[in-house]
Amino acid sequence: MDKTKEIFGEVIYSYTRAQAIEDGVLVDVTEKGKEAGIKFPVALTSAVWSEYVEVPEGLEAEGQSIDGRLWDVLFMFAYAAKRHRGGPEMLYRLAVRNKPGKTLTVTLKAVIGPGDKGEPVITIMKPNED
Repeated sequence: MDKTKEIFGEVIYSYTRAQAIEDGVLVDVTEKGKEAGIKFPVALTSAVWSEYVEVPEGLEAEGQSIDGRLWDVLFMFAYAAKRHRGGPEMLYRLAVRNKPGKTLTVTLKAVIGPGDKGEPVITIMKPNED
């Protein structure tokens, strides 16, 4: 008998990464991640996407764009990941402008774990998300 099934019993329900992407819970940014030097598939939670990638009203005039903001999230992750020395989870900081003339520093959490087929995948989220 499978040890996992022996310990936990039958799986009642599962929700795959593919379903989360299809539902909009996660946003697949793998292609842009490759441009930033990220080797594994990468997704952002919808909260990270809406708060730090989508351009808040009034900031287009300051040169803010979805592509530029997404690049910042991914590049800062790649930069931090090269220096990270332990565990499947890490925190990193990002400077983001969400109000005209005002930049704030936020903390994001990146987790590397198994995808739907056991392959390594990266999910970038807010620190309070899991």
